[in-house]
Amino acid sequence: MNRREFLNDLMVGAAALGTSAILSPIRAFAQAATAKTSPAPRALSVGYRTIDVNGKSARAFGLVQADGRPGLVLDAGTQFDVALSSVIDEPTLIHWHGLTPPWAADGVPDNPAALLRPTETRRYAFSVGAGGTHWMHAHTLQEQNLLAAPLIVRTADDLKRDEQEVVVLLHDFSFLSAEELLAKLKGNDAPGAMPMEHGSMQGMAGMQQMMTGNDMAGMAMPGMATMDLNDIDYDAYLANDRTLDDPEIVRVDKGGRVRLRIINGATATAFTVDTGRLSGELVAVDGQGVEPVGGTSFPIAMGQRLDIRLSLPREGGAFPILALREGAVERAGVILATTPSDIRRIQVAGDMKGPVLGLDLEQRLRPVAPIAARAADRRFGLSLRGDMAAYSWGIDGADGLVVKRGERIEVAINNMSMMVHPMHLHGHHFQVVGVNGAPVAGAVRDTVLVPPMASVVLAFDADNPGRWPLHCHHLYHMATGMMAYVTYDGIG
Repeated sequence: MNRREFLNDLMVGAAALGTSAILSPIRAFAQAATAKTSPAPRALSVGYRTIDVNGKSARAFGLVQADGRPGLVLDAGTQFDVALSSVIDEPTLIHWHGLTPPWAADGVPDNPAALLRPTETRRYAFSVGAGGTHWMHAHTLQEQNLLAAPLIVRTADDLKRDEQEVVVLLHDFSFLSAEELLAKLKGNDAPGAMPMEHGSMQGMAGMQQMMTGNDMAGMAMPGMATMDLNDIDYDAYLANDRTLDDPEIVRVDKGGRVRLRIINGATATAFTVDTGRLSGELVAVDGQGVEPVGGTSFPIAMGQRLDIRLSLPREGGAFPILALREGAVERAGVILATTPSDIRRIQVAGDMKGPVLGLDLEQRLRPVAPIAARAADRRFGLSLRGDMAAYSWGIDGADGLVVKRGERIEVAINNMSMMVHPMHLHGHHFQVVGVNGAPVAGAVRDTVLVPPMASVVLAFDADNPGRWPLHCHHLYHMATGMMAYVTYDGIG
């Protein structure tokens, strides 16, 4: 292993430490697997760990390999051969977000596989596919308590490039449980309780700010409903399990090149990545290559990933990479620093609110490898709806999403609610082919943002039979109804 590969592995392992309490059962399982099978599957375990948040200890979930490192690093074109075990005291299951496994291995409870029981081990074996920045997480409310980790698939080109990889997993954190947060959102956490304060942008001015990225700014809409940005004000916003009060310091080379692999694992928070003094090039979204887009500000919704290439100055220094909370002053991030360098304290609260996410960047993205040009065999129209007072969300038109293997499918999604919805399709990659009524040759993705009163059109090939979720990646929207299924003909 050369020095660059060693540093790359260290960066992937930076997302969650403090796992010593669960290493013994993992090692025991790994030894047993080695004795029974050849070659052995890679051991991955769900367990507990303790992290420090705002000076207080918090118990969170962990998802680690046998050596204690979080997440997985795999090679493109190889087998995903993993033995998933659990040492927590409740059932769980893991979704491999960004991969396209067989339906039985997707990781959504009872669709079709049952939850993984405590002390149970389950083996997964399928082709890992092409490279990319992906992640894995619980498809239950456990995701809120940090049950997520990076899943990086490296290509041969990745290993050839003289780039240091820095993986950053973003999250939002609460000392309350997900169940308590959901009860507050629904307004039934106490007798007579009112719904949770949602941090809304009030009135027409807020809507115009949002619609700037949707080609709808300036439309006169008297009496328009309030747009909502953030359902929950969290106790902390994390980058690799740490707040900006005590950020991770990543040592980098003067004049070196860095590839940021940024994963928004937050359950209900969108961010904008701010590279500060370093101008970056966005080279991939959701693990799929795009023609480079330069800049210092890149939006990332829940479930999405960004690969950003940076070149460091020869004189070196300390370079904060910040994630700005949408419509609020809170920030998370890491610091890239050469040796020596002066590392200054950064406040968690910035001077300005983070940008509101729109579709400006989405309309500019062009894929390195678009899907083959082909007329759609079947088209569907979906309408996203929500009732903030009742905190109930849904998808109109979802009942008829039945496809046949081999078809080219187009799905038009219209957001008629007053919140943004990052829509994720399991088991497939799609291309964005329409934005607000205009055709585009957009990025290949698995998760796309749909702002209020906006629309996107997705195109994909039905090449992976199953009953695949298509849902909002805002955890609490999904949990209260915003999930549909793309069902292949003949699958019950």
